[in-house]
Amino acid sequence: MARLVPLAKNQNQTREKIGGVLITVSISALVAGLLFSYDYVVRNVSGIVLTVIAVLLGSLLLKTTIAIRGLEKHGNLVMESISRNNLEEARSRLSMLVKRDTKDLDRNHVISATLESISENTVDGITGPLFYFGMFGFPGAFVYRAINTIDSMIGYKTALFRNVGWFGANCDKILNYLPARITGLVMILAAVLVKADWKNSLITMRRDGKKTESPNAGYPMAAMAGALGTRFEKINHYTLGNGTIEFNESHFKSAVLLMKMTGILFCILVTVPLIVFLSYLGWWIHV
Repeated sequence: MARLVPLAKNQNQTREKIGGVLITVSISALVAGLLFSYDYVVRNVSGIVLTVIAVLLGSLLLKTTIAIRGLEKHGNLVMESISRNNLEEARSRLSMLVKRDTKDLDRNHVISATLESISENTVDGITGPLFYFGMFGFPGAFVYRAINTIDSMIGYKTALFRNVGWFGANCDKILNYLPARITGLVMILAAVLVKADWKNSLITMRRDGKKTESPNAGYPMAAMAGALGTRFEKINHYTLGNGTIEFNESHFKSAVLLMKMTGILFCILVTVPLIVFLSYLGWWIHV
């Protein structure tokens, strides 16, 4: 990616956008080609041992698209700095999770941004890959993650990436449209199971889900804010929820639990039924 972006840079905006299209399409095509080749090999293996190896390898491949541990790990690092009252370190660690400027954030806004990242990335790192795995198998999950990664690297609205990252960012928006909204609903169900405030989660998602600049990010974030009885705030951009903005360690632990439960429920309620239904239609035979 780092080597391709300079090749796409040009004084002409249209040419830069075309370069961005070529980057996104070429990387996605390469990923899809590799995974379709893997699927072809798996479907043609014979013997119990080879089949078991193929299944185990496939499980490991799918696992690489799921980012539960990464989200929890980076969130824990921020909260660890907060617990030591090292706000400067917490801001620095937070910058690894979010795109916003973190250098002037106070304690509560640092924690708020951490929880916002966990809820938004529940889609990017968990339910999104599961959704497209259910639709298109391994190629779907990996192409989704590839485009998501392209967006996170060059989808910034800055002078450097505005044109080059335009196509990747819009592909990411389109791909996340359904997963984000389904995830918000599943998160409300997860709130029921973890004994969070599911009613407020539903109310907040319906009221505040469209407040973010991103057409998708607001739904899981608003659902999370409502479930935790908190208020997420990105200064000069949006406020989600009408609860407390005085955050503590318990809010973080509840957010992680809600994220994990949402992932489990999404797999049970969305991914597995998708695979069963599409298999019945004969779709998965050709994927």
